Amino acid sequence: MYNVLFLCTGNTARSVLAESILRQDGAGRFNAFSAGSHPKGTVNPFALEVLEAHGYPIDGFRSKSWDEFAVPGAPNMDFVFTVCDSAAGEACPIWPGQPMTAHWGIEDPAAVEGTDIEKERAFNTAFRYLKNRISVFTSLPMRSLDRLTLNAKLGEIGRMEGATATASEAT
Repeated sequence: MYNVLFLCTGNTARSVLAESILRQDGAGRFNAFSAGSHPKGTVNPFALEVLEAHGYPIDGFRSKSWDEFAVPGAPNMDFVFTVCDSAAGEACPIWPGQPMTAHWGIEDPAAVEGTDIEKERAFNTAFRYLKNRISVFTSLPMRSLDRLTLNAKLGEIGRMEGATATASEAT
C-alpha cells in the first residue's frame, strides 16, 4: 500500500476531491489523505455534492492542516502532490520517509463566482481533471519504475489537460 497526500492551501475543494477519488479508485493499493497549509475548517459543499453525484465517498472529510502529517506517528507518505499553485509555492514541512513529490495544479473551483450552476460546473471540471490524473497515476507500474523515471512520469501527469500555468511550467 502506498500512502498519498494531496495538498492545497485551504483543504476545502481540490485536495478533498483528489483524496476521495484515490480512496475509491486506488482501493487496495493506495491510502489517500488530504490537507492544507492554511485549512479553512470546512469542506466546500459543492465538492461533496459533485463527489456524491459521481458515486464517490463523502464521509469523514474535514479541512485539516498538513502539520498533522509531519509529526511522529503520522503515516509515512510515499507521494505528496500539490493541487494548487499557492501550496506549491510554500515551504512544506519535512515529510518523514522522503516521499516523491509533484505539482498537479488545476484552477480553484471554489474561486468561481456566479450562479450555483456555474460553481457546480467548475467543480465538475476540477473533478474530471483530477480523476484523469489519478487514473494515469494508478495505472503506473510502480514496482518496475526507477525513482528518476517515476518522478518524470509524475511531472508529466501534472502537465495534463487542465494544468495551471505554474503546473505546466514545472519540471
